[in-house]
Amino acid sequence: MAKRERSLAGKVVVITGAAQGIGASTATALSRLGAKVVIGDLDQVLAEKTAAELGAEALPLDVTDTKGFTEFLDEVERRVGPIDVLINNAGIMPLAPLEEEDDAATRRLLEINLHAVIHGTREAVKRMRPRGTGHIVNIASMAGKAGFPGAATYCATKHAVVGLSESVHLELHGTGVLVSCVMPAVVRTELASGLGEAKFFKSVQPEDVAQAIVDALRRPKFDVFVPASLDAMGRITRLLPRRLGEGLLRALGGDKILSSATHSSARAEYESRAARSAPAAEKGADS
Repeated sequence: MAKRERSLAGKVVVITGAAQGIGASTATALSRLGAKVVIGDLDQVLAEKTAAELGAEALPLDVTDTKGFTEFLDEVERRVGPIDVLINNAGIMPLAPLEEEDDAATRRLLEINLHAVIHGTREAVKRMRPRGTGHIVNIASMAGKAGFPGAATYCATKHAVVGLSESVHLELHGTGVLVSCVMPAVVRTELASGLGEAKFFKSVQPEDVAQAIVDALRRPKFDVFVPASLDAMGRITRLLPRRLGEGLLRALGGDKILSSATHSSARAEYESRAARSAPAAEKGADS
């Protein structure tokens, strides 16, 4: 029997890092379905512009400020109501060979891509579990299932998000609180500036990821691959001996997807913005 499709009308949905990119596309898709969307982003001006276009709300949020993140969620519940869906979307992808990555960049990646997702997930569980309902969506990446040269720490954070999501999914079994882990290929947002294409690793648009998230909320499932064919590709490569799997990756150009852009001038603006994306974490490191 097919799963009954869930209505998203009236649901309170919080999306971190949603002023643009995947987050903004997801906010758009959910708003059209009648959800009460709240955008949290470091760029408050852009967040308010995006929210105004959708009839949504925007509140300032630095996900690396743990206390501030909790207060942000408290404020959402005061203004809009109990949170039905939390989408941990905020993330950065600075590129560099590991030996060229400075410690500040490593810290930013860990704080934004991992620690913030852990904290957001934990806060959501605390709020949703007592009510016996809710849905947590963590945005990982196909890089959470495989390693790609030029982004070792990024891949490490996304592997960790997959592991976190799998563990919490099992912890919440039977509670009524659901978890989904979204694993897209390269998504054509600012984060992908300077990245090329590879055979059988076609990039996707943020709207494609947004639709996959909507589908997972309507018909809940844990693994969300975008495109769906990534699931089969991943299963096949994991069955192969390591040497053959790595050879296939090179033959398809997968080993160059990220590494070819590590010194690209096309990424300069994004890399500069990513370096300013964790003010609370930077302040903590300096104190």
